[in-house]
Amino acid sequence: MSDAPREQATEVPGEPPAEPGTHLRVAVVLLVAASGAVETISFTALDHVFAGVMTSNLALLGMAVGRAQATGVTAAVLALAGFGLGAAGTARCARRQEGTATHWSRPVLLCLAGEALLLAAGAVVWAVLGGAPGRAARDVLQFGAALTMGIQSGAMVAAGRAAAPTTYLTGTLATYIVKGVGAGRPNRWVPVRLAALIAGAAACMAVLRTAPDWAGLLPPVLVVSALLSAGAPANRSRRAAPGGE
Repeated sequence: MSDAPREQATEVPGEPPAEPGTHLRVAVVLLVAASGAVETISFTALDHVFAGVMTSNLALLGMAVGRAQATGVTAAVLALAGFGLGAAGTARCARRQEGTATHWSRPVLLCLAGEALLLAAGAVVWAVLGGAPGRAARDVLQFGAALTMGIQSGAMVAAGRAAAPTTYLTGTLATYIVKGVGAGRPNRWVPVRLAALIAGAAACMAVLRTAPDWAGLLPPVLVVSALLSAGAPANRSRRAAPGGE
C-alpha cells in the first residue's frame, strides 16, 4: 500500500518563499517563554539539570560522573531520556508531514496539545506536593519536564519554516549575530524570542519565590496561549464561513 499523501506547501514557482504570519511568530515566542519557565523549575527546584538543553546536560552528566555524584547522574540521565523519548514520539507522529511556512500541521498541533496536558498534570502534582516534591517525585517531574521539552522541540522541527527553535537558542543567537547583524539583515523576531526566554524564566522564578505551589501553572498556560495564537486564522475563517457561529 502507498503512503498517505503528504501535506504540500502552497508556494508558487518563481515567487519569493512564503513567510510565517505574525500569529505563528507570536506562537513561537510564547513557546520560548514556556520553555524558559520550565527550565527555571527544572534547574532551580528539581535537580539542577535542564529540561530542554541537552548539550548542557551532557556536560553536567560528565561532571556528576567525575564527582561520583549519583544524584546528578540520575537527574541528567532522566532528562536526556525524557527529552529523547518526547522528540522521538513527536517525530513518529509527524513523520508524513512536510513543513510549510503558512501554518502548523494537525499532528504538530496535537503534539503541542499533548505537551500542554502533560505540563498541566505536572502542575497539579507540583501543587498537591506543596511545591516541595520528595526524591521520587522529583525524578518523575524531571523526566516529565524533559519529555515535554522533547515534544516541543520535535514539533518545531516538524513545523519546518513555519516555526523556529524554542528550547535551545544558542544556534539562534549565533546565526542572528553572524548572518543578521553581521550581514546587515537582522531578524527583529530573534531578539523578541531571546527576551521571551528571559521573561518566562523571570516570571516563573518570581512565582517560585512568592507562591511556589502555583509555579507549575505558568508553562501550560503559555503553551495553550501559543496553540490559540497558531490556530487564530483558522478559527476566524470558520466563524466567517456561512453557517459558522
